[in-house]
Amino acid sequence: MTAVEELSINTIRTLAMDGVQKANAGHPGTAMALAPVAYLLYEELMKHDPGDPHWPDRDRFVLSAGHACILQYAALHLAGYDVTIEDLQGFRQWGSKTPGHPELHDTPGVEVTTGPLGQGVGNGIGMALAERMLAERYNQPGHEIVDHHTWVICSDGDLMEGVSAEASSLAGHLGLGRLTCFYDDNHISIEGDTAVSFSEDVGKRYEAYGWHVQRFDDTWTLDTLRAAVAAARADTRPSMIIVRTHIGYGSPNKQDTGSAHGEPLGAEEIVLTKRVYGWPEDAHFLVPDEVREHCDRRVAGGVASASWRDRLAAYAAAHPDLHGELTRVLAGELPAGWQDALPTFEPGTSIATRASSGTTIQALADAIPELVGGSADLAPSNNTNMKKYGSVSRDTYGGRNFHFGIREHGMGAVLNGMACHGGFRTFGATFMIFSDYMRPTARLAALMKLPVIYVWTHDSVWLGEDGPTHQPVEQLMSLRLIPNLVAMRPADANETAESWRVALERTDGPTALLLTRQGLPTLDRTTHGAADGTRRGAYILAEASGALDAIVVASGSEVHDALAARETLQAAGIGVRVVSMPSWDLFEEQDPAYQREVIPTGPARVSIEAGATFGWSRWIGENGRAIGIDRFGISAPGKQVARALGISADAVVAAVHELVGR
Repeated sequence: MTAVEELSINTIRTLAMDGVQKANAGHPGTAMALAPVAYLLYEELMKHDPGDPHWPDRDRFVLSAGHACILQYAALHLAGYDVTIEDLQGFRQWGSKTPGHPELHDTPGVEVTTGPLGQGVGNGIGMALAERMLAERYNQPGHEIVDHHTWVICSDGDLMEGVSAEASSLAGHLGLGRLTCFYDDNHISIEGDTAVSFSEDVGKRYEAYGWHVQRFDDTWTLDTLRAAVAAARADTRPSMIIVRTHIGYGSPNKQDTGSAHGEPLGAEEIVLTKRVYGWPEDAHFLVPDEVREHCDRRVAGGVASASWRDRLAAYAAAHPDLHGELTRVLAGELPAGWQDALPTFEPGTSIATRASSGTTIQALADAIPELVGGSADLAPSNNTNMKKYGSVSRDTYGGRNFHFGIREHGMGAVLNGMACHGGFRTFGATFMIFSDYMRPTARLAALMKLPVIYVWTHDSVWLGEDGPTHQPVEQLMSLRLIPNLVAMRPADANETAESWRVALERTDGPTALLLTRQGLPTLDRTTHGAADGTRRGAYILAEASGALDAIVVASGSEVHDALAARETLQAAGIGVRVVSMPSWDLFEEQDPAYQREVIPTGPARVSIEAGATFGWSRWIGENGRAIGIDRFGISAPGKQVARALGISADAVVAAVHELVGR
């Protein structure tokens, strides 16, 4: 290690210590230990351009150990990104570019929001998968226009989490050789030595996954890492480089302690540590001139992106059609006229919304080549396989169907990574009950405003015989609580097609399509409200004949119970409007005048939905009646379960009679 390299590494360490100390919160110890890795990544290994952080063929870096974000912020600053000393001084403060965990959109050079441990490993795998798929689609002989690497730093905690195991198993199966993870094996967690809970051989586990694994004790150097990376690049498998580190490196009293993990070192300990580094003890946020000069050579590193743009111009001349499509998909723009591919379903037929969704997927697959997706081993039940297109495998990345295996959590993390990378519109499918396994990834997709689509089928107790373990009750209402996530529960085939339109038009968050197992009648839209009302979240499906005495609001399959109840009530002289509400979230976005037009406050109001009733008072008032299920289900045929739990037209009729008094 040269003197200027050591000085640069210690600059990262001291910036980390000072930033955490000034904020009086944060995680300095990991940053101090991993400063050499961060230095090497940003100054030598990664292909990137601080002046153009978003150029498409850059290498991607994921700090899965997001609590150590001050490490990344300090490295970004030295590399020449728009992260200033003032930004480092504003670490963890309101409105700063340097939040307490890395957040997409907040900090130039941050590729993905991390912090919940394990997620970043899956995100990096998704990025590496997107790179390989784009390369297979668009690279041509003499024109390697997609050619980059994905780098991940992960911690003991990341590799304890199940999501990393799921995603890593998939990465090994797919042979994602342009992925390199540095495992910070520091043996420390908040509770002390990791030996209290973690004694497995991680390297052997990753070898079993099919990864290339290298292990280094604490005598490793920069040259050690350079050689390890060269070996990793030469291997066709994903790579794990295990580096034994010392958390709080150089701190006389806190190195290798749990306290170095998640709290400031303290002013006195910082002085002692800077003394170990040979650093001016009274200097804060110091970047020596020789370090600035040494690292500034990377600012001129726009050479890589400029060279790529020259190659892109040559590619455009040689392959104009491919270039046009690549430019479009990287911009996140859908093909012109794709909406024309949406199917229209004839009234009168009975079809499960999972099946009409499947028909819609087949039609959209032809119109939108970047639409890719898969299921957690449930594609035949979810109806998500794109029949004309092959599967993604280690032998060919040119397919469009993923086989995620029974790895719902890993699937969600991989989808997020692909969405962050860009170039594809992704969907993932499972049963709605297992959305619980995906909830952390759905929340992060919403936080990052990623347009991921979830196809969650078997959406209620109507799935029947599989019983309460598989019958979702509380999931729908809980999904409505996630900001930026739009949950859609269509009532028939045409609402389903419109829900796909909404999902694909959204660019600022994920969409969940909640679909039935059982068949539902396709409504006659000449006598009912047009299905394009779906995009407004709720609309008048059937108007009252005569005076408006009551309004029945329903979603999904229960819309048909509401319509049947309306017929009975109209015959009894009670005027009933039926409102289909496929999406609370979209209806909440409408102006108050439209909301009052659809659901005025005067008439009696009843809701029916095969799920938890909590929250329905928002739309039906405190005096309305919410018909739903506030208990777990039971194993029996779906129709029998629904009726036994009070989900029926008869229940609506009784509630309306009670409210209107006749």
